[in-house]
Amino acid sequence: MENTDKPAVRWMDISAEQAGQRIDNFLLRVLKGVPKSRVYRLLRKGEVRVNKGRIRPEYRLQSGDRVRIPPVRIARAGDVPVAGPAPGALAKAILYEDDRLLVLNKPAGMAVHGGSGLDFGVIEALRALRPDAPYLELVHRLDRATSGCLMIAKKRSELRTLHELLRSGDVDKRYLLLVQGDWRQGPFKIDAPLRKNQQRGGERVVRVDPQGKTALTQFRFLEAYPGASLMEAELKTGRTHQIRVHAAHAGHPLAGDEKYGDEAFNRHMRRAGLKRMFLHAHYLAFTDSERDRSVEVSAPLGKDLRAVVQQLEYSPDTGLNR
Repeated sequence: MENTDKPAVRWMDISAEQAGQRIDNFLLRVLKGVPKSRVYRLLRKGEVRVNKGRIRPEYRLQSGDRVRIPPVRIARAGDVPVAGPAPGALAKAILYEDDRLLVLNKPAGMAVHGGSGLDFGVIEALRALRPDAPYLELVHRLDRATSGCLMIAKKRSELRTLHELLRSGDVDKRYLLLVQGDWRQGPFKIDAPLRKNQQRGGERVVRVDPQGKTALTQFRFLEAYPGASLMEAELKTGRTHQIRVHAAHAGHPLAGDEKYGDEAFNRHMRRAGLKRMFLHAHYLAFTDSERDRSVEVSAPLGKDLRAVVQQLEYSPDTGLNR
């Protein structure tokens, strides 16, 4: 449904709760449904002012700042963002919600935010779905190809709390993955530093590198299939592509991983019905002692991945043992 209301200039006074965030992130929340590229264009052109002055996207708001927001059409409930996930699908994907936090079961193939040619991702669509929500922000990220538990903070104080818990390793995040080979004998603890943006044939990749950042993943064997193993991975650190690179480093690349995987293994997995990378964030839990609350959420394995497992169980001859 198109919103025909004529937009007008708005002035917003920044509260203590809103202080500390970058102006670009603030605008992306306030201008729900507006493409990310347009928000940055408004900043570049000086149409957004703070205390009557121009600012750069990295400016951090302070309590008492007065922000001028130019006339821009804002999405309303029921508006569907172009090239973005359907609001109805997002509403059905909510696994848990309270007054501070929302956890989604993110479908595979859906970006968590706009960028790289996409104006909309999960967070932009969620803001369009809930235009009256004062605050919605990603707590962490999942790769576009990864499905499962994704945390969205509904208050800035919750974002700060969860970021601190993530930094201290006090958020239990576990993933299900199908990998190449028999991983029953380990090693299960992979402690290998990772360095990102390394070049491989012109492509940016993450590599194990002594000069990289500390990265630790704990793997656990679950089930064996012909030429493959179902595993659980527990993240002890949160580096880009950590599970995928650590699994490949251990000699057991993920099924369907086009960047770090094995081409022959991926072909065999396609015969078993796999159409995407087999990586699913199936569980997360944390305790917020400051507020005396505990949260535990699980996301069931999607039908597509369950079908692959069943195919391996009942029709094991996929050519993996040849």
